[in-house]
Amino acid sequence: MLKNKLIQLLEKTDLHYSDLQINQLVGYVEMLNKWNKAYNLTSVRDPQQMLIKHIVDSLVVSPYLQKTPNKNNKFIDVGTGPGLPGMPLAIANPDSEFTLLDSLGKRIRFITQVNHEQGIKNVTPMLSRVEDHHGEYSGVLSRAFASISDMVHWSHHLVAKDGRFFALKGQLDQEEIEALPEFVKVEEIIQLTVPELEGERHLVVLSKRND
Repeated sequence: MLKNKLIQLLEKTDLHYSDLQINQLVGYVEMLNKWNKAYNLTSVRDPQQMLIKHIVDSLVVSPYLQKTPNKNNKFIDVGTGPGLPGMPLAIANPDSEFTLLDSLGKRIRFITQVNHEQGIKNVTPMLSRVEDHHGEYSGVLSRAFASISDMVHWSHHLVAKDGRFFALKGQLDQEEIEALPEFVKVEEIIQLTVPELEGERHLVVLSKRND
């Protein structure tokens, strides 16, 4: 049963959620699995693996979102795909606002339906290219971009004063860090632990230079 599996995974972390949140996360996975058969939203086919590779992999970032000094509590997930990491993080942080942005209509339709069926109140689905969207956010999140440089180039205009970029990465390439544009600096690189996930996971926290 998916709910039992998710509870087992979370017990191996420091994360704690209400029964409602657990049910919403499981409901999201069930919908993702159902829609995936028709719309090919993710390459992960097994719902049990979705819990590891999509849900817990996203949730482990949650404790670090307060690392942004800007406290407007608005976050944007750029290139969210079917809502990752934005939807699990929104469920985990109901007092924050999350904009989930993607340029493909089928993904945004899916997220809209998740909001409706799971009763998610703090997610705004946004059909747009990153460069065409405007707003000011405490945190800009992404795990979709091939490189961190691409992420900050495309989304630098979305970071509020004292806001942060949160780049979710697998194995970290030192050359990628060294190739970052001059207008950003690395605040912190955090090694993440995801139960039952093979391979490395990192969170790179960046800020815009104020000079």
